[in-house]
Amino acid sequence: MTTADAGGWPAEEEEPRGPVGKAFRLSAADSLSLGNALCGFLAVCVLAASAIEALRTDGTFTPAPSYFATAVVLLLIGATCDLFDGLVARRFRASAMGAELDNLADVISFGFAPAFMVVIWGGFTHQVPFFAVVGAAAAVLVAGVVRLARFACVKTKSGDFMGLPIPMGAMTVISIVLLFEPGIWSLLAVLGVAWLMVSRIEYPKPKGQLAAVVLGWIMVNVAFLTFWVAWPEGGDLPIKIGATMQIALVAAIPLRMLFYKRELRREASRIGQ
Repeated sequence: MTTADAGGWPAEEEEPRGPVGKAFRLSAADSLSLGNALCGFLAVCVLAASAIEALRTDGTFTPAPSYFATAVVLLLIGATCDLFDGLVARRFRASAMGAELDNLADVISFGFAPAFMVVIWGGFTHQVPFFAVVGAAAAVLVAGVVRLARFACVKTKSGDFMGLPIPMGAMTVISIVLLFEPGIWSLLAVLGVAWLMVSRIEYPKPKGQLAAVVLGWIMVNVAFLTFWVAWPEGGDLPIKIGATMQIALVAAIPLRMLFYKRELRREASRIGQ
């Protein structure tokens, strides 16, 4: 059989490209990416353990705030690792598989873990059909995967993100879970976040002072969540404030970009006249 008979496949295996030995060496940035993936996995384990323990005890399950808070703290730690792995890679050394590790870790922590949280949040209630909860969770996961794949292939002229970045999308989904009871409107809000991740709306990339602000925002949220775990009643208000601000931020950026582009078009029309 010739190569043409085989449908165009090459007769011999393609030679590996690049230094094969170096592809198996992990850099400091890769360790942060793996830490991000581990945090996402542990967050899923915490949520699963809460359901398993409750079902073993009395056969019913109501999501406990402490389990949700622990899972969110883990995801925020993963987001911190994700924020720093690129900086560490540029400052020190990046391995041959750094970008792939980063994307795979993001799928676990900011795609699968928030989707699983949506299932735990709404799957044990009779207020909404289970298939609707699973559909919203699947939309979060699929949108996250598409968002990461597009990020690897498409670069914007401005250098900003096209679509809501997946860590911010995950935190917004979590904010909806923390603020609202399962229902049609809250599930529609989750679907709206999934749409923002695959939209063409540009979100500014955190650089310089903005990156410091993002890190500070994450640390404040971790502090609020830790306080919530220790004293659920006292920490309830800060969590609600933080979650509301997160949703407001994600909703405000598209409006700001819309007005900004409208101003640019008006300025261009004035110059043309």
